[in-house]
Amino acid sequence: MAITAAQVKELREMTGAGMMDCKKALTETDGDFEAAKDWLRKKGISKAEKKEGRTAAEGLTRVVVDGNKAIVVEINAETDFVAKNEKFLALMETTVLAIKENNPADVEAALAVSLGDGTLNDAFINATAIIGEKIKLRRFAVVEKADDELFGSYMHNGGQISAVTVLKGGDEQVAKEMAMQVASMSPTYVSRAEMPAEVVAHEKEILMEQMNNDPANAKKPDAIKEKIVEGRLSKNLEDLCLVDQVFFLDQDKKVGVYLKEKGAEVVRFVKYKVGEGIEKKVDDFAAEVAAMAK
Repeated sequence: MAITAAQVKELREMTGAGMMDCKKALTETDGDFEAAKDWLRKKGISKAEKKEGRTAAEGLTRVVVDGNKAIVVEINAETDFVAKNEKFLALMETTVLAIKENNPADVEAALAVSLGDGTLNDAFINATAIIGEKIKLRRFAVVEKADDELFGSYMHNGGQISAVTVLKGGDEQVAKEMAMQVASMSPTYVSRAEMPAEVVAHEKEILMEQMNNDPANAKKPDAIKEKIVEGRLSKNLEDLCLVDQVFFLDQDKKVGVYLKEKGAEVVRFVKYKVGEGIEKKVDDFAAEVAAMAK
């Protein structure tokens, strides 16, 4: 049957796929819109599979607070400008909502969540096909608080970094400031009490070896060496612990001191930075041009 421009336009608006893909889908399915959508999805799966080997280290993070629950999500793409794409932003909203309503245990469980017309994984496959880049749900966290606790949240640079804190005591302003502290200073633990013993022991071992390998320390008594190492250890571990960091709004004050002044305590926090820990591919433009010239 002949396919009209109006039909192609309608299918494109329904799916976001390209004009030629929509025309071919309708032609292959004799103008059946539901069958055409399925055809495009199958085509999308094929396209997505070809992109699986690519590195997706850009994208966005989001933090959304809803009552006593906060959701922090990172979705990756291959290039940073895709994060401004309407389809990408819609997928982020869909993902946050799916996680909030279904409370999945991990990424695999999240991708298996039903959206009514398919799963969340199907939505990622379709987005990959339509946008033309590998789109991936990298990680998420569901943070819950008690009624007498407070959430603080902060997103930096449109979602390049997202952080959420849970406070006991204080107020909403202090909670937000702590989220900003976490986003800007990247602590790993709330305090030394949270730090695993093996982390402290490993750092101390390194410092002690440095001490013993320095000829200038050869004649120092072991007790003196121990005291020096403990001092260096405390200094090295400061940046890892939120309460020991310098408060970003007052360089003369530690976070722990500020929290005490406000009658507040940070219970926990989560911070995501886009692409953190992912080895990004560095393109050698000169080599690429040379290769094309061969």
